[in-house]
Amino acid sequence: MLPTISIGPLVLPTTGLVYILGAWLVLTVVERAAKFTGASVQPTYGVAFVGMLAGFIGARLLFVATHWSAYVDNPLSIIWPLSSGFSPAGGLLVGGVAALYYARWQRLPLGRTLDALLPGVIVGFMVVSLADFLGGPGYGQETTLLWGIDLFGIRRHPVQIYELLAGLVALAAWYFLARNRIRPGRAFLLGTAVYAAGRLLLDAFRANAPLTTGGFHIIQIISLVIMLICLVFLAFDTPPETAETAE
Repeated sequence: MLPTISIGPLVLPTTGLVYILGAWLVLTVVERAAKFTGASVQPTYGVAFVGMLAGFIGARLLFVATHWSAYVDNPLSIIWPLSSGFSPAGGLLVGGVAALYYARWQRLPLGRTLDALLPGVIVGFMVVSLADFLGGPGYGQETTLLWGIDLFGIRRHPVQIYELLAGLVALAAWYFLARNRIRPGRAFLLGTAVYAAGRLLLDAFRANAPLTTGGFHIIQIISLVIMLICLVFLAFDTPPETAETAE
């Protein structure tokens, strides 16, 4: 939709700008959410920072490893430019593991820490959706609805906008429980379940969704599993550790 922005002689990629601003926004949201939920601000902020940095490195390295033939003749291109070439799966895995170990090292209570981190995670996914919308790598199925957008000469569902709305709904659900100081962990579970339900529904409107060999949407499968796990914890009133520390 808007892959670049021209400022005088400069031509800047919107995707890179969105990610840079998004990183700052995620950390700011985590800091404020920690204050709001009563979590330890500095250690929680550290968890978010470590997870984000490790995720960035992991996403790049996994992409390079799976496309090594494109880098073997020019190893310097591994670290520059960084405007493209990242593996979301690698970022989530490495970033999640790094954040977990940092939280354990800080001996943070799991439930309250997850409550504080979730808004930042959801905002992070929203940043990805916005970058996807502006850069144009993802697009929706054809539609005749009035709010469809013209892309590649075809009117399509604005799936990234749908995802932004799903994120806002999930944040509202999180806020509903977090403001009432419900047992630590429940705001995380509800917000995660709502966002997963949204992605489960909305991925059906993507035209280039990743599929299994059987034709099933991978994002929908992951979202369904996450949603069901969260709902089971909520139904049995057993959220992640409330008084214990993550050890």
